[in-house]
Amino acid sequence: MVLKSEEEIIKYSMTEEDPNSNAQIVIAEEVSKPRWGPQHAGAQELASQYTKGKRIQETICIGVSTTLIAHNFIMLCWNFHLDKWYFVIASALLGILSADFMSGLVHWTADSWGSVELPIIGKAFIRPFREHHIDPTSITRHDFIETNGDNFSVTIPFMAYSAYKFLTYSPEQIQEVYNFECYLFLLTIFVSVTNQCHKWSHTYFGLPRWITLLQDLHIVLPRKHHRIHHVAPHETYFCITTGWLNLPLEKIRFWSTFEYLIEAVTGCKPRSDDLNWAKKRS
Repeated sequence: MVLKSEEEIIKYSMTEEDPNSNAQIVIAEEVSKPRWGPQHAGAQELASQYTKGKRIQETICIGVSTTLIAHNFIMLCWNFHLDKWYFVIASALLGILSADFMSGLVHWTADSWGSVELPIIGKAFIRPFREHHIDPTSITRHDFIETNGDNFSVTIPFMAYSAYKFLTYSPEQIQEVYNFECYLFLLTIFVSVTNQCHKWSHTYFGLPRWITLLQDLHIVLPRKHHRIHHVAPHETYFCITTGWLNLPLEKIRFWSTFEYLIEAVTGCKPRSDDLNWAKKRS
């Protein structure tokens, strides 16, 4: 696909930094039937589907994951040898790149395929993605638990297996797997904070200076960079940890190639369910 122009970005995405739409022409129909935002009928319906059970699951997952991360961090420090310092740096870089790609893969999958009506995963997993496209600012109103619960939950099996190895392996065996465990731990950290970085990319007011500095240096996902993804029909720039991989993947047509192949084989059009929710304006 062709990269978005500034004009397309302004016309086909919500002006999150201008909530009163002072810089954007608003036609009468969009006042009574908003294209996006918290007053959009589809966004309100989707937001109402966040349940108490889901909240409890997210809270438990954050507690379990944080406990395992703390345990594994202590064990990594305990077994650290100074001659491995260079691998910690390499693991951090590889962890960031891996987390960025994984965030894009999950984001692309949930944005492009499936339905909110699917059993189990529909309301628990796909629903937040549908809500986010028609009300991008909703994430800024979510607290830490709702923002990060799902990301922490996916790290639990990997951190649990690492904890098992630290508790049962001999010192010699731990040294044999130390480099991989270091990479896996740092990958877990970056996966855990991915949606927090995503939330910051939608927060135009009140961010601490150190966060905006990280965004300006493109160490975490910048606001202007992520705005490109929110140009309808949300078909590009899916990586949301740092966004470093977005342009390279776009250049090689990574996502669009897979979409073409999947549609050719299954007949399913990408983002059809996403479009249906966007049309629920009244």
